[in-house]
Amino acid sequence: MEIFLKSVAALNDETRVLILRFLEENGETCVCDLQSSLEMIQSRLSRHLKILKDAGFLRVERRGTWAYYALRSPLDRFRTEALQEIKYLNIELPKLKKPSQTGECQI
Repeated sequence: MEIFLKSVAALNDETRVLILRFLEENGETCVCDLQSSLEMIQSRLSRHLKILKDAGFLRVERRGTWAYYALRSPLDRFRTEALQEIKYLNIELPKLKKPSQTGECQI
């Protein structure tokens, strides 16, 4: 029951829905690239990513200094259907910016 309630609560925020849609569109993404692409300060982004991870939507993989986030796979039926519904929302996604590949990352 607790994980279900966390999942529902995680979806009750426009920024987190945007993050889920962005990761679905772009796949695994470095936190530095997420910060740059979504134009969010690191502390705010980290809070949202933690909520989504704790709710069972995301996985994180650490590679050296960097953390890479992606949608968990496989997802259960509830999360899969929630992501399907998010696809139907009229969300204008920002373009993926990759400062991690150019050495411009400031994190």
